[in-house]
Amino acid sequence: MSTLGVVIPCYKYGHFLADCVRSVLDEQPGLDVRVLIIDDASPDDSGEVARKLAAVDPRIEVRVHETNKGHIATYNEGLLEWADTDYVALLSADDRLVPGALVRAAALLDAHPEAGFAYGRPLRFQHGGPLPRARDPKGWSSGTDSVVYPGRWWLDRRFREATGCITSPEVVVRTSLQRTVGGYDPALPHAGDIEMWMRLASHADVGYVRGADQAYYRVHGNNMSTTDFGGQLDDLRQRRIAYRSVLAKCGDRLPDADRLSARVHTRLARFALRRAYRAYDRGRTDVVPVDELVEFAAECLPGYEALAEYRALRLRQRIGARTMPYLQPLVLSAVAERGREWLWWESWKRRGI
Repeated sequence: MSTLGVVIPCYKYGHFLADCVRSVLDEQPGLDVRVLIIDDASPDDSGEVARKLAAVDPRIEVRVHETNKGHIATYNEGLLEWADTDYVALLSADDRLVPGALVRAAALLDAHPEAGFAYGRPLRFQHGGPLPRARDPKGWSSGTDSVVYPGRWWLDRRFREATGCITSPEVVVRTSLQRTVGGYDPALPHAGDIEMWMRLASHADVGYVRGADQAYYRVHGNNMSTTDFGGQLDDLRQRRIAYRSVLAKCGDRLPDADRLSARVHTRLARFALRRAYRAYDRGRTDVVPVDELVEFAAECLPGYEALAEYRALRLRQRIGARTMPYLQPLVLSAVAERGREWLWWESWKRRGI
């Protein structure tokens, strides 16, 4: 039987710990699971809660930091210093797993030694509300209900989309591979997970659990994600650093690194310009850093002015920030009509008329 270690970093999330640990130890039947809770010097009773849980279950180990080390150092302590199981997962104390999630991920990795990690679909739920109903098929099979993507193909898609497709609690990694690629990068406090998945994919194939949901991601006011308008620019900057980091660390494994770099920088420029012109549509130019978003696009792509998103921004700037929210339906309708005309013209050319 394969063994699986779950690292649960905790900072001021003691009130979530019992539910999180229960989803790991009580809802994964037939799997040899161990848990490490690392309390990062929480000012609340998180350390005490963790010790009480460990006192009644020998599968739980607890470490309590005397001083706060930060989440990246805490992650790496568990993943690189503690984990000696076949597989390892990193689960935030405020999230939880779907019943059987670890069983399915371990079965996939057992059946496919070429896969370096496995993930599936997470479900988001609002703190204080009920858990959404998860797909939890009883007859799930690693042979018929999973897919393994070639690592290079999966990595290419990440560069093409320039976004992460993984939330985090749904991932199980082969521990030997985790040690090979190393830990999370302290220079990427907000995009280290995106970079980690790509580094792993540069070394191995990627498994995906189909037909079953794998984790619950709790949405609350203290999540480590920024959704304010200034934070959206910081998010783009962090993503750019993450992709550049992958190219720097794994370039010798990526013969088409230049193409990947051009692709992701073009995509990031498009994202920035889209956020800039949407500020005009929504009447939010007073809070969205439009000029900085344009500067970011220029840094990513010297020829950014040729992008359709930049032309859309310039149109809105000519109309004006005050008027644009009222004219938005007309502008979008005109753009859609031009798009239809372009499609007709392309079709006409292909027919050779």
